[in-house]
Amino acid sequence: MSNSIPESNDVQLVEQLNNKITEVKSEIAKVIVGQDEIINQLLISLLSRGHCLLVGVPGLAKTLLIKTLAEVLDLKFNRIQFTPDLMPSDITGTDILEEDQSTKKRNFRFISGPIFSNIILADEINRTPPKTQSALLEAMQEHKVTAAGQTYQLPEPFFVLATQNPIEQEGTYPLPEAQLDRFMFNLWLDYPSKEEEVKIVQTTTSEYKPTLKKVLSADEIISFQDLVRKVPVAPNVIEFAVKVTNMTRPVNENSPKYVKDWVTWGAGPRASQYLVMAAKTKSILQGRFTPNIDDIKSSMLPVLRHRIITNFSAEAEGIKSIDVIKRIEGEA
Repeated sequence: MSNSIPESNDVQLVEQLNNKITEVKSEIAKVIVGQDEIINQLLISLLSRGHCLLVGVPGLAKTLLIKTLAEVLDLKFNRIQFTPDLMPSDITGTDILEEDQSTKKRNFRFISGPIFSNIILADEINRTPPKTQSALLEAMQEHKVTAAGQTYQLPEPFFVLATQNPIEQEGTYPLPEAQLDRFMFNLWLDYPSKEEEVKIVQTTTSEYKPTLKKVLSADEIISFQDLVRKVPVAPNVIEFAVKVTNMTRPVNENSPKYVKDWVTWGAGPRASQYLVMAAKTKSILQGRFTPNIDDIKSSMLPVLRHRIITNFSAEAEGIKSIDVIKRIEGEA
């Protein structure tokens, strides 16, 4: 895709992508009531080759949403329930000793773990110790697993959706900032509206059992991910993304005073990259061939929320990272 007129093949791909995404959303809507913005952000993250952290109280259909998305996409799906006794090898796989019946020779054979899938649901990721968390997060970054000196490539596309419950913090292991940074988006699920809740109760307490159609294959998703990479971005849009990220850093002399007063650590360069990738994806999902500054602004909250660490002064004043982001958005 050039900086001026897109190639006709790419134009067709954009139309095809929009048709497929509309179909995906209508299939998901058979099971999930509302949550339109969350579904949009999940699809943007998938097409941007990112990963998502979903935070919400129990009963908001976090797990059901991810399972439904996996069902609509023709991809291999695995759910990993994170518990305090889960070991890294329970995720990545392990070598077992096998004996050849004819030669009686013994050899090690690698048995792949549940991470060898296209979509991984890491349920309650903060319930397992850091050693096991890091096994998943390394695979997220590298798209490969190393066991007994051998490296094994994970299937593509590879998409991790981790969930966290924000209420019960007893017996949990909060993800360190460096590991949180590997998630493109941090999405918070809100309670449904009264009308949505009525519809949820009606469908879940009746005999209604929707049949979901598979809409997108692995090869199609990879071709759409490649298409997103080809979307051109104007220099001023990239500069705006970098400016916003720089404003979150208290060490930057041009940062606003409230950032210096309230923030301990700001967002790193990965935030700028994800802001641009999200803007690219959003633009072509709306049939536009290049993103604008409003596309960057629309992704500031999910991209920056988990990358800004507020200090004690902010806590004393009841200021959270979301308040800092909204103020930056208003001033940028």
